[in-house]
Amino acid sequence: MHLSRFPRLHFAHLPTPLEPLKNLSATLGGPNIWIKRDDCTGLAGGGNKTRKLEFLMADAVEQGADTIITQGATQSNHARQTAAIAAKMGMKCHILLEDRTGMEDTDYNYNGNVLLDQLYDAPLKKFPAGTDMNAAMEELAAELKSAGKKPYIIPGGGSNHIGALGYVNAAQEILYQANTSGLKIDHVVHATGSAGTQAGLVTGFVGSNSLIPVLGVGVRVAQEIQENNVFKLAERTAEYLGIPGTVKREQVKANCNYVGEGYGFPAPSTIEAIELFARTESILLDPVYSGKGAAGLIDLIRKGHFKQGENVVFVHTGGAQALFGYRASFNFPTYS
Repeated sequence: MHLSRFPRLHFAHLPTPLEPLKNLSATLGGPNIWIKRDDCTGLAGGGNKTRKLEFLMADAVEQGADTIITQGATQSNHARQTAAIAAKMGMKCHILLEDRTGMEDTDYNYNGNVLLDQLYDAPLKKFPAGTDMNAAMEELAAELKSAGKKPYIIPGGGSNHIGALGYVNAAQEILYQANTSGLKIDHVVHATGSAGTQAGLVTGFVGSNSLIPVLGVGVRVAQEIQENNVFKLAERTAEYLGIPGTVKREQVKANCNYVGEGYGFPAPSTIEAIELFARTESILLDPVYSGKGAAGLIDLIRKGHFKQGENVVFVHTGGAQALFGYRASFNFPTYS
């Protein structure tokens, strides 16, 4: 897979580290846990969307865009990173935020990623849960076009066949790091939501014939829906790469037992995972994605799904900036 055939900008801090989590591994007493630090991609504090945006923003430039439109939930990590790169490139970024939780907490609605969106001067517009956000973006694009602008729509999560190339590239990066260090990877685990990260990883690993299985820990929908969404996007990504039919349905695996109350609501297992990573490895997870992904990893280790001596790589997709919108979810004492 020769990714240089596709337009790409270069602003991510790559390669991100691939590090052992020795303290966490010892605490859980199961496999050797490694972490791929995609919270260290650099843009606006880092996160997985930065890899996708290298390809998406290059496409926007090729199409002559001067304005970016995207959407996400209130505490969207994707919105933060998109607003940041648009600001760096001198473009206005319009962000449409869907209120998927109904939370009225001030920190949730105005702190964390929302504060950063505004710091990057991105106009924000809020929509109720269940809104057709794609239609809302198209409507805004039509308004901007009539005002003489050249808008470019980036889907939620940056998850289309263009954005997924960022994680095809990440799969190749992980393989290079493993091969040069002599690390045999038995499993890759990460949080999966809008499907682009998992579709890219699966396509990259399968297309490289690496035999490394990927498990996405779902953060929003039921298993069958999530797996079908990922598979469809992986098919489209493989076709875009010129290797159609490479990914098979059985190679797309998701575990959606850790969603809890729903998207954007951290479950007790999410909070435990965040605290455990912080207190054993000084690594910050987020309450929406990486925290739920880590909760799945931890529980599956406790249940013996991953075996002693195996090497499991957890892909940290970033998002710690959202923690500041979720203080109410932690049972921390007051101090004097």
